[in-house]
Amino acid sequence: MKRIKKTAILFWIFLQAGTFTFAGGLAMLPLIQKGVVDKYKLMDEETFSEQVALSQTLPGMIALNCAIFVGKTCGGVLGAIVTGVAVVLPAFLAMLAAVSLLNILPKDNPRVIGAFRGIRAASAALILAVGIKLSKKSIKSLFTLGIALIAIALIIFVKISVFPVVIAAGVAGIVYFIFYEKKQIKENIK
Repeated sequence: MKRIKKTAILFWIFLQAGTFTFAGGLAMLPLIQKGVVDKYKLMDEETFSEQVALSQTLPGMIALNCAIFVGKTCGGVLGAIVTGVAVVLPAFLAMLAAVSLLNILPKDNPRVIGAFRGIRAASAALILAVGIKLSKKSIKSLFTLGIALIAIALIIFVKISVFPVVIAAGVAGIVYFIFYEKKQIKENIK
């Protein structure tokens, strides 16, 4: 695929994701995945899952992090710039319009309150769908299932920030696979 065409496709995918999803970056992931992986086949699903995981481990907006990682992987530095601009542009323009509109409307307008309740519910469903889809690709053993359940418990019930949980899970994964690989090597020698 020619570079200009690929860059235009990346811009369109991320512009759509930024325009048609609410509630942040996690809600954008299904749209991004559908475009990048399923429709245009710019990367495979495993690579996309890795990009999403990296996006969540770094500080900043997940949508922008994901856009830059995917853009860089698919289109180099230009791809990263284009996808970053594309994913942020709709939110920037929408914020300008929303601030102007909310200054005009009464704060207790039932239509505004109802609209936001509906949008939040739909966004929660999108995030759940992404979580389920990613878990099918990421949870492949009892170890990874255990890490996922512990991470959920720490984040939801103990209210530990996501960053230390992700770092701890990474360290646990390193330790587990170093031990597991040593065990596998010893079994292969026998």
